[in-house]
Amino acid sequence: MILVTGATGHVGRPLVDLLLEAGAGVRALTRNPELARLPEGVEVARTDELPMKGIESVFFVLAAFPDGPAEVIRRAREHGVRRIVALSSYSARDDDPKNSIAVRHRDLERQIEESGLEWTALQPAGGLAVTALEWSRPIRTTGVVRGPFARAHSAPVHEQDIAELAARALLTDELLGAKPMFSGPESITYADRARLIGEAIGKPVRFEEISHDETRREMAEVGVPPAAVEARLRMFAALVDRPHEISPVEPYLGRPARGFAEWAADHIADFT
Repeated sequence: MILVTGATGHVGRPLVDLLLEAGAGVRALTRNPELARLPEGVEVARTDELPMKGIESVFFVLAAFPDGPAEVIRRAREHGVRRIVALSSYSARDDDPKNSIAVRHRDLERQIEESGLEWTALQPAGGLAVTALEWSRPIRTTGVVRGPFARAHSAPVHEQDIAELAARALLTDELLGAKPMFSGPESITYADRARLIGEAIGKPVRFEEISHDETRREMAEVGVPPAAVEARLRMFAALVDRPHEISPVEPYLGRPARGFAEWAADHIADFT
């Protein structure tokens, strides 16, 4: 049986479906089991209970355990779990101690590597397409989205591609001890993201660039830690007018990555 943490999240939810389709037993962790709405046949448990009995493999996300994987690893060892597959980030390859995002993911990878379990660390690069869901309300109400770097490039990854790669790491031995890095198939700017969403929903969407100070204020209002804000500002400033390097997913999935236009079409309901 496979334990999926963050089972109702953007990656966890499609991963649950893929594992069920493959015939695997799934125990899904969520903070609110009564609201999970997971498919029939899935065992649903509370995240804070962390039931490990009978589990062979674990899919781990920091969003579900923001303090890191230590407790999950400890319980996994106690119950004879064989494998852990973690959603990390390509930022883990950045050794800058000021990059708080990189520091967290490097620590995550270090802990799973030292766990004594079989492991895989997935490193999506180029940003996650689902971050555009932060724009859902302004797109519905005004058709204008705001951010600091209209011309910053990224190669956003569709969450379904991450879920498919996680399923492969959990169900086969192909990625043992690996840190596959993969991006979306194209480098696009944040202004392009807005335009592509507009094309998908049939309504013009415009990106309005704002200052760093405005960005700091707005992120603080939604609870983003100051260190994370500064890390994001530094990272995105370096991407202005610089096309993002593409890291193909074909070697792992045997097909091209899904592009942002496809992602926008898959999420029309979120923006209308």
